[in-house]
Amino acid sequence: MSEGDPAGAEPAQPLQQRAARIVRQVGAPRLLVSAIVLLIGVFIARFSWQVPLISDAERALYDIRLMLTTSRAQQDPRVVMITYTDDTLINTQVRSPLDRRILADALKNLDKLGAKAIAIDIIVDQPTPNDDYLVDAFRSMKTPTYLAFTSAATNGRFIEQRQEEFLRDFQAKIRSSTVKPMSIELDTDRDRVVRAWPVQPKTLPPLLARAITGAQDNFDGYTRSIRFRLPLYDDRPVFSKLPIDLLANPDTAALMADQIKGRYVLIGGDLLDLDQFETPMKVITGDTTIGLEVHAHMLTQLLDGVQYGRIPRWGLWLTALLVILAGTLTALSDARAWKVALMLLGQAVFFSLLPFYLQWQGTDTRFLPAFGWSIGWLLAYSAIGAAARAVGSQQRRFAQSALGKYLPRDIASEIMRDPDRLALHGEKREIFVVFTDLEGFTKLSHAIPPETVASLLNRYLDTLSDVVLKYGGTIDKFVGDAVVAFWGAPISRPDDGERAARAAWAMYEAGEAFRKDVPEGVPPIGRTRVGLHWGEAIVGNFGGEGRIQYTALGDSMNTAARLESANKPLNTKVLASKAAVERSGLDWWRPLGRITLRGRATPVEIFEPVPEATAEERAYLAMLLKRTDQNDSKAFEELEKFASTNVRDAALANLVYRLQHMEPGGSYDLG
Repeated sequence: MSEGDPAGAEPAQPLQQRAARIVRQVGAPRLLVSAIVLLIGVFIARFSWQVPLISDAERALYDIRLMLTTSRAQQDPRVVMITYTDDTLINTQVRSPLDRRILADALKNLDKLGAKAIAIDIIVDQPTPNDDYLVDAFRSMKTPTYLAFTSAATNGRFIEQRQEEFLRDFQAKIRSSTVKPMSIELDTDRDRVVRAWPVQPKTLPPLLARAITGAQDNFDGYTRSIRFRLPLYDDRPVFSKLPIDLLANPDTAALMADQIKGRYVLIGGDLLDLDQFETPMKVITGDTTIGLEVHAHMLTQLLDGVQYGRIPRWGLWLTALLVILAGTLTALSDARAWKVALMLLGQAVFFSLLPFYLQWQGTDTRFLPAFGWSIGWLLAYSAIGAAARAVGSQQRRFAQSALGKYLPRDIASEIMRDPDRLALHGEKREIFVVFTDLEGFTKLSHAIPPETVASLLNRYLDTLSDVVLKYGGTIDKFVGDAVVAFWGAPISRPDDGERAARAAWAMYEAGEAFRKDVPEGVPPIGRTRVGLHWGEAIVGNFGGEGRIQYTALGDSMNTAARLESANKPLNTKVLASKAAVERSGLDWWRPLGRITLRGRATPVEIFEPVPEATAEERAYLAMLLKRTDQNDSKAFEELEKFASTNVRDAALANLVYRLQHMEPGGSYDLG
């Protein structure tokens, strides 16, 4: 033993041995359930972006990752946005379609200011009085200019077929070597957030970013994440923005020359209720983003040649399996608590930071199942941990019961000295069995809150358990509010009969004290009924080595339970069989005749303890019953008179009633 090991500590089992033992002991049904849970965990750890609800969490985590790892940028000198604002609509008194004269004037002035290229994110899909004026402006353009185009087939929510036809005709009128169409369509995820470059249909012209730069190959087919950038300073956005009113006026437009010359000019709307999109930037800014600015981010991404890397499918599968393996191994580990804590912390840090690291390094973590990893890990840990705990708890339950929880201290101590005294294989023993039940508790449990039920039941069972252990009994089991106990195993003693009898009466008295001491507002609780019997039973371990449960099986257990149930129709408190009474060594029993228990054919002589009665009273009742069995009518009359003088003795009145309805020397059938 090393100096650091506590005395008596057992060495930890190798992981493979622990796993093999769990597989052997846990059983096929639980193994099957665990395997199914593990498969579900693998599926979620790989495909969580496709799982409802979980996918929402994945998108939110992605947005956080992207914004926390994105670069803060100075204002980009290559792009300028010229926008229609709500003030523009007020000044022009035209809302829809947007005023085309002001657009035409702005184009004429921009053409003179030396813009590198112009992209117009406005759909000209219906006629206005200023169309000819706008056509003339387009035809005069010397600067490369691109006008938005979309189709009903690809964007049916916003444009109809007749609008598309007008748009095609208009594009044909203005098309030249410098004026061309472009696509402005954006794709959103299921939560209507723009995160990635759109899939480009072949029926549409090039996307704005590719069209305005003339790119043909660099970003062709790129559909991964958009690189959104945040401003370095709150008062200086990434892209400068000018109202179109300034560019439509020749005098003010001339003052904007330095902000236009050599730049890509993007024209569109910046209106409260038009062309607004949610993007990952909302995590930081809390605001939506106009479509024109989304295109600006894609444009600068293309100009910088920034393409996020792709995670291969095999990498996603490998990581998902690694996550499940980590959860499984952690659940199987029986290392010390501080080592397990370090293991958990290390895994949490690794799997939490890995997505951030990949995103920071330029890998597209969209569709990376970061939240799915945690769920998959938890499922694996829970499934394997539950199986491991099932095995451990089975062993702990028996050890706990055998060493004091269900055994009296003297027996537990003797078993500690001589473990062979505890027969785990099962053996036939003669035992005294006590079975109790709390009258009306099931009905009561529906009338009070669940937490009150739990509190009362735990206190009640603790009270009766203390009585059993006090009198040296073994607690077999709890069945709801019922307590099953026996004397005579695992170790028998000469006075087991007396111990069992005194315990039966003490359990009734403990139940009476319990019912008088309940919280305010709890309805009245019924009395505790008790059955006592002596007979043979098979006592020992049942369930195999993997599930150690020390219990007793046999007809004596059933007889005790039926005696307990007979208390109700007989108006008694504690009923004992003749076999138990004869071996109890006590003289406080009074006979209550013969009955045939439910489901039985053989009559049973029953007795009730009456410690408060005198020996003469008990002997007198026994004599009257013996004479009544011999068909002595005078004896029955004396019994009736005896019962009438004890009007509060319901059990005695019930005895008279039964004798009236049965043949002398017969048995009353409880059915």
